[in-house]
Amino acid sequence: MTTKAPISWKPGDELPSITLPPVTRLDLIKYAGASGDFNPIHTIDEEAARAGLPGVIAHGMLTMAVMGRLFSPYLEHGFIKGFQTRFTGMVLVGDVLTVGGKVLGVESAEQGDLYSFDVFARNQKGETVASGKVEFLVYRD
Repeated sequence: MTTKAPISWKPGDELPSITLPPVTRLDLIKYAGASGDFNPIHTIDEEAARAGLPGVIAHGMLTMAVMGRLFSPYLEHGFIKGFQTRFTGMVLVGDVLTVGGKVLGVESAEQGDLYSFDVFARNQKGETVASGKVEFLVYRD
């Protein structure tokens, strides 16, 4: 039997950032199939060019999902209760994303402690391509 260590985040604490492998065309094709979003600007160069884009672009929701991975190590303690995202840049094939987050605050809720976070995704140039707010509820023991 394993005992999980309690979470004790404080405002200002940063989650360990995650740097992912470069985005591939196969990632975009797989995500299109999984999500049902077959907009060709995500998979076909000619369609992306016709739309005035520099190349195929990743689905915004794929970027949001990647930001959600920040909380995977903590899912035995609770769950993401709310997630708001603002997409501020395009993610292209070959981009390397780094995601991170910082604790804004905590409040007591009926089920446990509700933490609020600022989260972000940045490309290899340091440009923020998405930012948002996450509420993560930690169960009471």
